[in-house]
Amino acid sequence: MRNFISMKEFDREEILEILKRAEELEKDPKQELIHNKIAATLFFEPSTRTRLSFTSACFRIGAKVLGFDSPDATSLKKGESLRDTIKMINGYSDIVIMRHLRDGAAKFAGDVSDIPIINAGDGANEHPSQTLLDLYTIKKEFGTLDGLVTAFVGDLKYGRTVHSLAKALSKFQCKKFYFVAPDELQITKEIIDELEEKGIEYELVDDYKEILKEVDVLYMTRIQRERFEKPELYEKLKDVYIISKDTILGKCKENMIILHPLPRVNEINIDLDDTKHALYFKQAKNGVPIREAMIGIALDKLNINYKEKEKNEIIFSKEQVCENHNCITKFEQTDNKIEIINGKKFCYYCGREIKK
Repeated sequence: MRNFISMKEFDREEILEILKRAEELEKDPKQELIHNKIAATLFFEPSTRTRLSFTSACFRIGAKVLGFDSPDATSLKKGESLRDTIKMINGYSDIVIMRHLRDGAAKFAGDVSDIPIINAGDGANEHPSQTLLDLYTIKKEFGTLDGLVTAFVGDLKYGRTVHSLAKALSKFQCKKFYFVAPDELQITKEIIDELEEKGIEYELVDDYKEILKEVDVLYMTRIQRERFEKPELYEKLKDVYIISKDTILGKCKENMIILHPLPRVNEINIDLDDTKHALYFKQAKNGVPIREAMIGIALDKLNINYKEKEKNEIIFSKEQVCENHNCITKFEQTDNKIEIINGKKFCYYCGREIKK
């Protein structure tokens, strides 16, 4: 079995193989691929596209689906732990597809589960299925993932789709990244450190208008109300970036594409929807074959030439040491693992650097 927890697990060649399996399934969905398998979709956080496209993917390749789309109707309301929920679901299904509001929840679930876990988004951490469908969309449009300029716009601090996609694209020969955000929502230091280690050019800016002529992929994100601890900060920043025909057409490259993980609020005016640049609905549709491929690979029904990675040193702490207030270690009884990478300490679960 194979978990899909983080894009860190896959190198360039493996990503391309996953995209190839998705392309094959898009042309010929195999109804018998996982016939008689049961997938549990556990969505502890609201979702439309991700949950429904995973469900569609399961149906198209022969699986049955059980699960929930809100924790309100589950034993979590009675205080049941995530550990116990996962252990219980292991007895009912063959694979777990999980979205959770806590950073590192997918990694924790993967450790306690005896069946494959697919991370459908964990807090502000990662969202590998969204990343793979983003890569699939970009590759279908440009024929390559190399040599492109990508601009990420909006909530780059809390946006797990941005974190995952930036990490994944950094495995390719990126020309440049632009991170367009106000200071309060700018990209995390962890991402910047990774780019600098790889020698990838990047620039932090607060306005997208001056860079449009350079950009191949404009990746818009919404300002996420649910990630803000202070409502007044959300109100200040919610309308900081809004694109429309007036701000885009004639000012960008002819073949620039606009992507968005959706849902949008008002950051993309609907007048852009019928332009050649707008690919966000096609992007959402591409989630079905990608998720078919992920499920097939996780259940060992599709093969990729996966190479075992060198494991980082893991140490254990007697106390919970992660400083991330939303880390799963703050809400579940864990082993308090610390991962050592290049001499630095990181939380094993959420990936945040531990300074103390």
